[in-house]
Amino acid sequence: MNTASENKGQSAEGRTEAAIILGGGLAGLAAGYRLTKAGLKASVFEAGPEVGGLSRTVRTGDFLFDLGGHRFFTTDKEVDALVRALMGEELIEVSRSSQIFLREKFFDYPLKPLNAVSGLGIPTVARIIADYSIERLKALVVNGRCVSMEDWVVKHFGRTMFNIYFKQYSEKVWGLGCDRISEKWVAKRIQGLSLWKALKNAFFKFSGREIPTLVDTFVYPRLGIGRISDRLREEIERHNTVHTSTGVVGISRDGFKIESITVRNSEGEERIGAGELISTIPATSLVKMMEPAPPPDVMEAALKLRFRDLLLVAVMVGRERVTDQTWVYIPEKKIPFGRIHEPKNWSVDMAPADKTLLVIEYFCFKGDSTWTAPAEELSRVTCDGLEKLGFIRPGEVIGTEIVRVPGAYPLFEVGFEDNCKKVYDWLGGFKNLQVAGRAGTFQYQNMDHAIASGFEAVESLIKKRPGA
Repeated sequence: MNTASENKGQSAEGRTEAAIILGGGLAGLAAGYRLTKAGLKASVFEAGPEVGGLSRTVRTGDFLFDLGGHRFFTTDKEVDALVRALMGEELIEVSRSSQIFLREKFFDYPLKPLNAVSGLGIPTVARIIADYSIERLKALVVNGRCVSMEDWVVKHFGRTMFNIYFKQYSEKVWGLGCDRISEKWVAKRIQGLSLWKALKNAFFKFSGREIPTLVDTFVYPRLGIGRISDRLREEIERHNTVHTSTGVVGISRDGFKIESITVRNSEGEERIGAGELISTIPATSLVKMMEPAPPPDVMEAALKLRFRDLLLVAVMVGRERVTDQTWVYIPEKKIPFGRIHEPKNWSVDMAPADKTLLVIEYFCFKGDSTWTAPAEELSRVTCDGLEKLGFIRPGEVIGTEIVRVPGAYPLFEVGFEDNCKKVYDWLGGFKNLQVAGRAGTFQYQNMDHAIASGFEAVESLIKKRPGA
């Protein structure tokens, strides 16, 4: 049985687990997998009904879709070998083809010069190149300090490119002005990419494999990205347990040692002693659940770390295919949603042969007007927008599905590093606690980074064991 109900009837103190993992996303499952393969006992606790976190696949009738469309690409040989061994013949290779809808036109992404010139016009392209050249010359004379995303993008792409694309899309995604988004995030996220490298890629078609933004092929499980999480769970459950629909509601500590956790599911609450704890849940939640509470300055810092939420509208269409794209980006604010993907372009097994599905992403904050909008309104607004963009025609929609994803992305506001340092310096003092994953470490991790993060947490745990 995969819930805490199997322990019903035990003492108030409950049982003790050698290793407890909070969160059944990729990082938590990778940690559970590594512990299981090492022959160690461990239990994974996931609050949701399914594992995978943001990297899961939803089924609605005969349709499958991911939470935003996730490609698997990595330069980490260990992670790559794991995924290929787990998935075997389920993996297929997919060619990436992405576009940006801007100024009533579609532009290829990564940038292709002829497409850009014809779409933006020679005067605009000339301004882009001139602005970029000016910024490069400035960098030779003055090493200006970058604080915000706006500073960084202007320095590396020029003001015109920033105003045309980066400003609108980034502010739509993050819900903040670009002057309030930290450059620490963007410098890492778009690491190594500049206008020159984008142009070089377009003219000479170098592989771009050291720059994830430019990767043009990736592997993908034919039944959705969630199959990676499913396979990790299957391997864990050969010798250990994954508890779903069982969330942690309390964490008891004695100084800097975790003593126990309290979990809750449909059967009630249970207190479980903790030998070692690996947490992949949001660091903010981890800190707030501590008893006794952390020092006031740590709690204050944790409360300042925020997450951006995601809402998906899946639109089922009575047509074999709508686009030939893996992603379509919609930066302009006059259109409420930010990105579209068609799962069938990732794998034909994601929808029936004569039908398809479009997944539309809305970036929002939990509790705002988008998050709380009724399903009927979200469906109507989405379908109206798709019609205006020319993707669908009246009468083609055969159904919609709404999925809300809280805490999808850490929000990197200017100054977040100081708050992170205070929180993680405090958490780092615990003798039997490791944090991992995107939410657990408050980092924007790709899938491969999340898996590697889970592995690293286990390695740290094992090194502390007697005789290690």
